[in-house]
Amino acid sequence: MNGLSTARLEGGMPVLDIPRDYNAAYDLVERHLVAGRGGKIAYIDDRGAYSYAELAQRVNRAANALRALGLGLEDRIMVALHDTIDFPVVFLGAIKAGIVPVAANTLLTPTDYTYMLNDSRAKALVVSSALTGAFADGVAASRHLKHVVVSGGAGPAGALGLDDLLAVAAPVADTAPTTRDDPCFWLYSSGSTGMPKGTVHVHSSPIHTAELYARPVLGLREDDVVFSAAKLFFAYGLGNALSFPLAVGATTVLMAERPTPEAVYRRLVEHRPTVFCGVPTLYAGMLAHTPLPSRDALALRICTSAGEALPPDVGRRFTAQFGVEVLDGIGSTEMLHIFLSNRPGDVRYGTTGRPVPGYSLRLVGDDGREVAPGELGELQISGPTSALMYWNNRERSRATFVGEWTRAGDKYAVDAEGYYVYGGRSDDMLKVSGQYVSPFEVEAALSSHPAVLECAVIGVEDEDGLTKPKAVVVLKRDVRDDPDALSRALQQHVKERLAPFKYPRWIRFVDELPKTATGKIQRFRLRSLEASARESAR
Repeated sequence: MNGLSTARLEGGMPVLDIPRDYNAAYDLVERHLVAGRGGKIAYIDDRGAYSYAELAQRVNRAANALRALGLGLEDRIMVALHDTIDFPVVFLGAIKAGIVPVAANTLLTPTDYTYMLNDSRAKALVVSSALTGAFADGVAASRHLKHVVVSGGAGPAGALGLDDLLAVAAPVADTAPTTRDDPCFWLYSSGSTGMPKGTVHVHSSPIHTAELYARPVLGLREDDVVFSAAKLFFAYGLGNALSFPLAVGATTVLMAERPTPEAVYRRLVEHRPTVFCGVPTLYAGMLAHTPLPSRDALALRICTSAGEALPPDVGRRFTAQFGVEVLDGIGSTEMLHIFLSNRPGDVRYGTTGRPVPGYSLRLVGDDGREVAPGELGELQISGPTSALMYWNNRERSRATFVGEWTRAGDKYAVDAEGYYVYGGRSDDMLKVSGQYVSPFEVEAALSSHPAVLECAVIGVEDEDGLTKPKAVVVLKRDVRDDPDALSRALQQHVKERLAPFKYPRWIRFVDELPKTATGKIQRFRLRSLEASARESAR
């Protein structure tokens, strides 16, 4: 049997003791039975509520069901499930059995799924019934897949029903003899700049994120109710809705449908969560939604934001509306969760706060040396939750995981008080009039205008071949101003807030911005569309 982790403070810093023989699923589930918490509600989804004791039995049944299919230690299964109780059950059941779950984004294309099934060499696919069509080509093309297991409805011919498998499996299961450094699960990167990369994490990483961020930064506790609009397949959502609440014994609300403002508000009012985890585009959409619920209708004590930098005006307006702080932070698939964050009572909108205890950060210039305070540099992180590697991709692994440091691909500056200010993705930085311009800085200025819902800034060459900022803007639904007049007003708005050379020379209004399935704006697609339009105009 694998032991449970324990945490303590040394000199005010959290220190985690994880035994060598260790299984993440055993730790996250068994601790509640040991603590007498079996009768407490662990999860609420669209179908019902489930206690910690019931969760433990379901996880054991899943472990036994997967073993009965012939799956064993270090085999991989792909998990493509909507956010229902079945996700944590299958994910943790696989881990308890020593099987490696590969969480798949539920919003990708058949081409992506075909690639991921072959790249991961998954021997089984556990999939929500609504997604089986998108996997049809991948299932047919897979050279390694042996079983398709369907959750929540009928599947294609030959598929197995998850409910049927769980019903006949035993509710007690042995824990696989894994160690804290064994591969535990994979998360595929969003693939915003190429094919998705299988990011391999070890058994010790989920509890590390909980003890380094969820407890000391969020102050997460047993009486909290957590609701994450970010889905479980997303590294951010996996911590929010699985490892964090399970580490402390909290209750988690799951939502299978797409996180529209209306759907999110419905859960916030009905279940009254105390902790809400969203992304910047969702917060902006929630503020633009009508009618807004009253402050008293919600029970929030803290909110978090990640995925992209939170525009300061969005954070300030959300706090003014609902009386709750939004902790803007940054994490990554490679680091599993947030390593840099604002703190409750110490939120500085427009910054990403300070390093999470247990992580070291540095900002490096093009010459490989650390930059001076106030200068932009590439963000690099050292901490216990760094991924082992990108599966089957040695070149990218060596470029990203450099000794103890993991390269984030983001530009930051740090001020004299140690607060980090986002400068944009390294690939998105603009050189205007010989000086670096952060697209995010211009976007933040534009977002503070009352007509703007969201925007993105890219670099475009003028008639002299010089790069200048161009803004692509989504307006709020009730804005009916003349486009030319509004463009001039937005340009003036930026000039009044930033150095003159930073204002967008051109503004294009669109109905929506291209985004990844995790909500990140795809500026590379905007650049590609701009290049194609210019080529067609020649």
